[in-house]
This record gives sequence, C-alpha cells and structure tokens, in this order.
Amino acid sequence: MKKASLAAVAALAFATGPALAQGSVKIGFVDTFSGPTAVIGNDMRNSFELALDHLGRKMGGLPVEVIYEDDQQKPEVGKQKTEKVIQSDHVNFITGYIWSNVLLASLKPAVDSQTFIISANAGPSRIAGELCSPFFFSTSWQNDQTPHAMGIYLEQKGVKTLYLLGPNYAAGKDMLAGVKATYRGQVIGEEYTKWPDQLDFSAELSKARAAKPEAIFVFYPGAAGVQFLSQYAQAGLRDQIPLYTAFTIDETTLPLQKDVALGVPGAQEWVNDLPNPANQKFVADFRAKYGHGPSFYGAQAYDAANLINSAVVAVKGDLTQKDAIRDEMRKANYASVRGPYKYGNNHFPIQNFYLQETVKNADGTFGLKTVATILKDSQDLFHATCPMKW
Repeated sequence: MKKASLAAVAALAFATGPALAQGSVKIGFVDTFSGPTAVIGNDMRNSFELALDHLGRKMGGLPVEVIYEDDQQKPEVGKQKTEKVIQSDHVNFITGYIWSNVLLASLKPAVDSQTFIISANAGPSRIAGELCSPFFFSTSWQNDQTPHAMGIYLEQKGVKTLYLLGPNYAAGKDMLAGVKATYRGQVIGEEYTKWPDQLDFSAELSKARAAKPEAIFVFYPGAAGVQFLSQYAQAGLRDQIPLYTAFTIDETTLPLQKDVALGVPGAQEWVNDLPNPANQKFVADFRAKYGHGPSFYGAQAYDAANLINSAVVAVKGDLTQKDAIRDEMRKANYASVRGPYKYGNNHFPIQNFYLQETVKNADGTFGLKTVATILKDSQDLFHATCPMKW
C-alpha cells in the first residue's frame, strides 16, 4: 500500500509538470530606496507593484515573490545586494537599477550565475557593446539614445553653438557623448561635475555664461536636476540662453521644479499622454492608486514586470527553460506602455523618441506632454560592437 501511494505521488508530480516543482516566481528588485533619490526608486517600485496587481499577482499560474533591496546609490552596495538576491534568495529574475555605475558593478554576478537581469532604467554603453549578454535585457534605452534624439532636435532648431553640462559618472559621460554624436554644430564648452554630492552649480553656470553659447544641454537626474533648474533661473540665464535636457525634468522632480521647468524641452521614449491602451490604463490606475502621475522611471519598471510575465507565461511556469525564456523576451511580446518596439541584437529596445515639454494644468499642478516625434525606430550605436547574434 505504501509503495502504491508513493507511485501515485510520483505519477502526479510527473503529470503536473515543472509548475508544481516551482513554487513561485522570485524577482529581486535592486534600486535606490533611501536618500534624496529615493523618490525615483519608490516610483519604480510602485509601478512594478501596479503591474503585479494588473497580472493578478501571478505569472504563468505561479504566485510572484518580490525581494526589494536598497542599493543606497552606491555601486559596491548594489553589487552586494545583487549577490544577496542570487545566492540567498535564489531569484529567477533581477530588475530595477537606476544608476549606470551600480548596474555595471552588478552585472557580472548576475551573468555568471545565469540569472536574467532586466534593467528598468540604466543603460551604459559598455553593456550595449562589448559586455552585452544573453542574460541581460533593458526595458528603457541605451544611455546615448535619448541625447541622440536631443542632438537631432538641436540641429532642427538651427542651434550653432552648444555648451554641455553633466555629472562625472558613466551615465553623464554617455549622455554628453550622445548629444555630440548627432549634433553637428560647435560644442564650445563641456563640464563634468562631482556626482552625486555636488548640488551647487554656480561656478559652472558662470563659465557657461562667459562662453556665450546659443544653447545649453544638461543631464541632471533627481535632486541635482531640481537644484540646477533653480540656480539656472536665479542666475538670470533662463531669459538669456535656451536650455535643453534629457532626464532632468520628470514627474518625480516637477512638484519641486514647477515654473522653472516651463519652456525647457526634453527628449524621452515615454510620455504620460501616449495614446495606446496599455499606457492609458497604466497612467489612470497609477493616479487612482497613488494620487499622482507616474514617471518614465515607473513606466519602464511597469514594462519590466510585463516583459518577465510574457516569458514565464510562454514556458508555462517552467523557469528551468532559460533558453525558451530568453527567446520569448527577445520578441517583446507584450503591450508596452511606450507602444510596440523590437529588441536589437544586444537586447536594447529599438524604439521611438519624443519631444516633451512641461505644461501647467488648470488645477495649478505641472505635467509633461508630447510635442513631437523626433526619432522613429531608433537603435543605439553600440549594438554593432555586441558579439551576440540571434
């Protein structure tokens, strides 16, 4: 009788397949949840949680368990937290990652363990190129792509001379290089400031004023962006030299930037008013749940959850099928809030980029609206140096 019971249990296990053996889908979410830039990490976490709500908090019939870890905006901490979710929590996927230097420090542990890592923001050029991996995907952009779009827009505006400002770390260097790759005018000044501690830009603004450019381009995400725009206006430059940007103005910074953000164009692959149904539901439900609109950071995290779900559903919850999971994610076969896109050979999106501007709403709040499409189906320039072919 005992032997028969054991046989029955074994037959049941065989019949129900891998989903029975896999108790849940475990996802590590490594991001910044403390300090001045915690507002970004919290927006990403809130968006990821909303995506899970929309999915019924299951993927491929399995419950989802998310382990949130704070990288404190430090590469060494981000690496430690990445190793922790791999080695101790045994996650199937890792996502999050605001900062390029944190992602670069965290990539190797994930790739070495063959754990899928999906960046929901950071997109350093090295990972798009020589460090590309079958276990890395992005639901955002390669760092240079957004400033590429702004460089093209500056060309369209007929700007002849340009001054560049950004923080001295991987993403800052990528951003300014991105503008220079497509802007054909003269760059008459280029300054890199300390990151993440410098919030006083008076010396740099004095240099920019003295150079007398036709325009200034800046990349300062988070709290630095709030301080920069405020000091730009206080220095009287707002009425003297037009300002252009990428990632300096978004829904996490606008409540503090307010009027000083008006008239400052930016480039982005997602804006809250994109008219596709997935985006309309995301924005409406986010507002209903959290009382304010989501940022592009959140939109990318929302997409990360849905990209993972598409792969888990395709393998019917059998998370041992890593080749099949990768093949499915390469299809980008889900309703992205940015609209349909494709993946390049380096697993970075080939996608549209839009011009966005700040508007003041009737209720006195501030928001962003789409003004124009700058680029369609844009691919990063580093995919050619990625050895991955598929």
